[in-house]
Amino acid sequence: MIYPLTGIVIGAVLGGIGARRQGGTGRDVAQWAAVGGMICGLIGLFVLVFLARAAAGA
Repeated sequence: MIYPLTGIVIGAVLGGIGARRQGGTGRDVAQWAAVGGMICGLIGLFVLVFLARAAAGA
């Protein structure tokens, strides 16, 4: 369960930093942080499912 949560945090931080670098306003930073969190959280979810299935031998 830690992989999706870690992905959300890392994606939010990277999205926020990227928006701030491009001179975004507070709303831009919040939007990019949310989108980055969702994308990386989804990637983390796929990693979790893959590892769980590999550990179960399925």
